[in-house]
Amino acid sequence: MVGLALAVAAPARALAPEAPINLVATGTVEVVFSPWGDAESVLLKAIDDSREQILVQAYLFTSKPLARALIAAHRRGVRVEVMLDAESNRAASASRLPDFMAAGVPVLVETRHNIAHNKVMLFDPATSRAAVATGSYNFTRAARVANAENLLILRGNPALVRAYLGNWRRHKAEAQLLHSLDELPGRKRKENGREPDRAPAD
Repeated sequence: MVGLALAVAAPARALAPEAPINLVATGTVEVVFSPWGDAESVLLKAIDDSREQILVQAYLFTSKPLARALIAAHRRGVRVEVMLDAESNRAASASRLPDFMAAGVPVLVETRHNIAHNKVMLFDPATSRAAVATGSYNFTRAARVANAENLLILRGNPALVRAYLGNWRRHKAEAQLLHSLDELPGRKRKENGREPDRAPAD
């Protein structure tokens, strides 16, 4: 009985969630709902306004305008880093990953999780201008013109920025920095002849 109890308890401990982070609400919140609102334009402005650093965490990244803006920011001296879900951003897809690499933007891919489903951009996180962009909005054309999505850009809350920055760094520590497209990890093992459960691409 003791052995059975330990066998049951062990997975429970492994899956125990961390305590939520409770922060004081402060600053401003910019809200955009697509397809009625133009979330892409809001993101483009935030990218253009950035002066020091932009950190990206994305499930899908197929938006040409957003990729061009990030590459332009990189070329004007902003430290841009892009972290993507490995499965959803392969060379055969419409991902902008090759564009980032060709422009010299550091690209990391996540493989630990079934889906690296975050949609986050951090703008100048070490400055008083720091902002967090998050929500359901994938960085894709479909999110802009066809999907029902939401985007939040949160400013004036340093504690929130620190929380997102800490989470970004935690994921970066487990991600793989790519030096060439040949370094993309192999596809995950299929289960019963099919890919592990994944959300549909947009």
